[in-house]
Amino acid sequence: MFTRTPYINVPFNWLETYFHELSHGIATLLTGGSVSHIELFMNGAGLCYSQGGWPVMIGFSGYLGASIWGYLMFNLATWPAGIRTSFAALGGLVVLTIVFWGRDILTVAILIALAVLFFLPLKLSHSRILTSSLRIAALMVLLNALSSPMVLLGMPGAGDAAMLSQTTWIPAWVWVAAWLLVALVLLFSCWRKVYQAYGNSNYT
Repeated sequence: MFTRTPYINVPFNWLETYFHELSHGIATLLTGGSVSHIELFMNGAGLCYSQGGWPVMIGFSGYLGASIWGYLMFNLATWPAGIRTSFAALGGLVVLTIVFWGRDILTVAILIALAVLFFLPLKLSHSRILTSSLRIAALMVLLNALSSPMVLLGMPGAGDAAMLSQTTWIPAWVWVAAWLLVALVLLFSCWRKVYQAYGNSNYT
């Protein structure tokens, strides 16, 4: 599986991590906090440096947001009429992240690479290969959002689930289960969308 293949999985990890940290940042702003910067690492890890806000919403938003962003990307990649506008908006979002929250060279370089991915459809919006590639990338984001929380079960006292558990007294596994449920539902929705579009064509 791409999500676990060394080197090949890194760009997909960058995507999932970017949306994960971006979601933390958005949740911080929505709950009255402030964001200093986002930091992304070569191995696919990341951090969002923030102050204030509601810890529960901020902590829960990371994996939840990554799943939702992956689902949004998938649907945009299957919308030919609006793919140019949609991916231009996503690329613009990455550029804004660079401007406001990018501080170190590595993070900026990774964000530029992601921006290029989103801006490509502006020139190649009618390429079936590109559309399929973007759809695969979206599914990889969802799959990473599905698999990443499970790692937290083997890391007691660390990660978003542990922070949420300490804040709310709700066991960490409950938060992990909630993230997994959301990711599974959205993955099923993606499968259903493809099946409805192509699966019934054999019978018509």
